[in-house]
Amino acid sequence: MVTRKVQVTGGSTYTVSLPKDWAKLNDVSAGSVVKFHSDGEALLLSPNPGTTEIEGSMDVSGLEGEQLTRAVMTMYVSGFDRITLEAPRLDAAQSRIIRHAAQDLVGLEVTSKSADEIVLRDLLDLSELSVENSLTRMRLFSLAMVNDAMEAVLEGDDELARDVVDRDDEVDRLWFLISRVFRTILRNPVASTEVGLPRETCFDYQTGARQLERIADHATKIADRATEIDELDQDLATELTDIHEMSVEVPDVAIDALLESDPADAHRLANDARSTVASVDERAREISEAVHDHDSQNAQAIGLVVDSIGRTADYGGNIAEAALQKAAPRP
Repeated sequence: MVTRKVQVTGGSTYTVSLPKDWAKLNDVSAGSVVKFHSDGEALLLSPNPGTTEIEGSMDVSGLEGEQLTRAVMTMYVSGFDRITLEAPRLDAAQSRIIRHAAQDLVGLEVTSKSADEIVLRDLLDLSELSVENSLTRMRLFSLAMVNDAMEAVLEGDDELARDVVDRDDEVDRLWFLISRVFRTILRNPVASTEVGLPRETCFDYQTGARQLERIADHATKIADRATEIDELDQDLATELTDIHEMSVEVPDVAIDALLESDPADAHRLANDARSTVASVDERAREISEAVHDHDSQNAQAIGLVVDSIGRTADYGGNIAEAALQKAAPRP
């Protein structure tokens, strides 16, 4: 750590010198312009005015299918503004996978292509992005998926089940977007000014978004099992309906707590959400045991559905914990 003594020049201007090693490393010299950004009690100094495009490249030789898709997503989430994917020769299949991967990510577009490289550029403006709105949309999409997946189970609606699986991509798009913003703020604290959120709050929102993404994954698991389950008897259908309604209420209330600006209200909502988790887990165990005792044909599929219902409540409880942390006094 380097310290400097604050001095006064001209009777009214506070000045402090910059460490020489830091100035050389960042090409700061006499006449250079720097920017200062207020971050609570801290004052952040940026060596270059304006925004600087962050470029990254990756050799994708030999990558195909899911591996190539993941390479695009990894570079996007890492926060690169300009992404160059290189290979001695990019074949048509690789180019197609890269284009499709870019289409599944918010703000990312293919800007140029040649025989040996494809350039992607992120066109997203952080100052125009609302993380709160993205989180709210994730809540709407993921819980709607769970509701529709359970309807598919109860009604034997295979078409609705397939629709739920298809909608998982939209939740993933928002999850990758929030993750990108979070990693950008970690790398560049000044970016939190553009987003309009403290870094701690962005971490809490990213935590909540991660749980919603997992809830959406379990909705697809429920939908997959819906096609394997025969018609349910009325008592079991009622049991599944009741535990499902209890379960989805947990993340729904927990997200309200996470987005609540008043600490007292946030604590109340978060504790309300957490108090339901144990009841859901207990009911889930009871239903699983009853199903295995009385219905061997549907037992395995229904057991997996009940497990996913319980996980939905558990992930909601994790969101509630994040809400409590966000509402707690900051050091």
